[in-house]
Amino acid sequence: MIDQNILSKARQAFALISLGLMWFMLSWAFPAHAISSITIEADTVEAPSVSLRKLKGELGLDGRVRLQADLKQQADADWQALGLACNQALHLVVDEWRCERGELKAANLKLPFSLVLKQSKAVKPEYQVMLTLRDASFSNAAGTQAAEKLNADLTLELRQQADGWQWQAAVDWRSGELYSQPWYFAEGGHRLVARGQYAADELKVDAAEITLAKVGKAALSARWKAGGLQDLSVDATQLELAPLYHLLLQPLLADSALNKLEIGGQASAKFELRNGEPVSALLALNEVDLEDQDGRFALYKLNSHIPWSYDEAQVAQLAYAGGHFLKIPLGEASVLADLNRYSLTMSQLYLPILDGALSLTDVSATRAAGEWHWHLRANLVPISMPALSRALGWPRMEGKVAAAIPMVIYSRGNLTTNGDLLFQMFNGNISVSNLSMQTPLGAASRLHADVQMRKLDLGDITRTFSFGAIEGKLDGDVANLELSNWQPVSFDARLYSSPGSYRKKISQRAVENITALGGAGAAAAIQRSVLRFFSEFNYKQIGWNCQLRNDVCLMSGVEYTPQGYVIVKGSGIPAITVMGYNHNVGWSDLLARLKRVTEGNSKPIIK
Repeated sequence: MIDQNILSKARQAFALISLGLMWFMLSWAFPAHAISSITIEADTVEAPSVSLRKLKGELGLDGRVRLQADLKQQADADWQALGLACNQALHLVVDEWRCERGELKAANLKLPFSLVLKQSKAVKPEYQVMLTLRDASFSNAAGTQAAEKLNADLTLELRQQADGWQWQAAVDWRSGELYSQPWYFAEGGHRLVARGQYAADELKVDAAEITLAKVGKAALSARWKAGGLQDLSVDATQLELAPLYHLLLQPLLADSALNKLEIGGQASAKFELRNGEPVSALLALNEVDLEDQDGRFALYKLNSHIPWSYDEAQVAQLAYAGGHFLKIPLGEASVLADLNRYSLTMSQLYLPILDGALSLTDVSATRAAGEWHWHLRANLVPISMPALSRALGWPRMEGKVAAAIPMVIYSRGNLTTNGDLLFQMFNGNISVSNLSMQTPLGAASRLHADVQMRKLDLGDITRTFSFGAIEGKLDGDVANLELSNWQPVSFDARLYSSPGSYRKKISQRAVENITALGGAGAAAAIQRSVLRFFSEFNYKQIGWNCQLRNDVCLMSGVEYTPQGYVIVKGSGIPAITVMGYNHNVGWSDLLARLKRVTEGNSKPIIK
């Protein structure tokens, strides 16, 4: 929307230019040999919508014109100083006026121009206005509108009709910078050609063509009345998406998940509005590649034909050759969806992922009150863990992962689940309950959940992360988990040996690494005693707790002792007990320690 200050300045400029034209015509009433110049001054000049004060005008018969005044529109609180100069005003013929080397000045406004006005002698008056801006500049106090070195040609032709006016206009923006929040145009090369009618407070654009440099062309027609835009028809074909995204779309998507895209390919679009309501639309994408610069998602060779009608149900088609979501590769897929006014439904959607797939059912989406609402169910067809861990940059994991995802509901930017998410990993089970997310793909996404792990194979886990061998089963509970932009903010975590009878062994290297995480003592004890001759030890119980708050982990273990807390409680022969002594550890420090030990640095860090 054009800033009201700029509209105000445009109206003020028009008023002063009109005064200047009247001033020009005064000169032709006087013979050149009688006088050399004409000067006029007025304290105030009143008109229905604008007032002038301190008006001073000077007309030299050598063609120079000067007008100065303080101007205020009816709605303005303050007066604005304006100046109009025409260094060469010519009256070539009776029905033609020219102003060469003109300039309009005001606060934060400098518009050098040349102007030609023509009037025909037809039965019905015809007028032609040709305005050229040369290195024009302007800005507003709020900083939402500005231009620098703007060069443009504007042409307007008017023909009076019985009930109004026929008009034809052209704007050729040749060069210069323009900022109109939120859009910034760094260079020219854009053009608008239009024709239409104006009568009884109704403006019609019968036909118009907009050409955007490096993007393409769009044809449109429109109708405005006092109440606003009534009709609009837009038809744009083979638009280049890369420059279109950076020029027009990205500023509108600043607060969305699509605000950092690398994009290429072509798009065609149609849209029709009647009596203020949308009635039809079409979006066609041709060989489009798009990728999020933060690495969250990408789609390659995307093609679509998405028609929409307010009155008739339509079928949308979309296909892509590949892509990724959160670094997880996506295979080739094709999608068919039913569109019925503002709702979308699909009975099933099968999306290949690595050697498995995500199967979606009961997919339904609708848009109401300007917000999207949708729900779906999903099942993760088993995916190879080695392939998944490689794709995510994790240490190699063995086995497969499968999941059953209950009803997922998204409404007003919030995502929730109606039931628990179930995963099978490390020969055990993981469930996620009370899951909710705000702006899932946004820069400020937040996640809340509770996680429960049961009977995970410690051998598989420790082999995966090069931690040293531990045999046994592990349970875990993570309550009140909160992530911000996928980074932990707070949680209450408890990891402990699963109940039951099974083989419980821990290697000397694993003891050293646990010591490095939780404190000192065990590793030194091993090196000082006969225990150093054993490669593994028996244990009765393993337990580690972390309460994360304000980037600090409050740690504890199986039980407390006067010296600290027990992380590994020994049993049998040979047995060893591993103690932790540091209760408060910075979360980033703990992650750095974990990274060191899993990358092969098994030397204990003693504090």
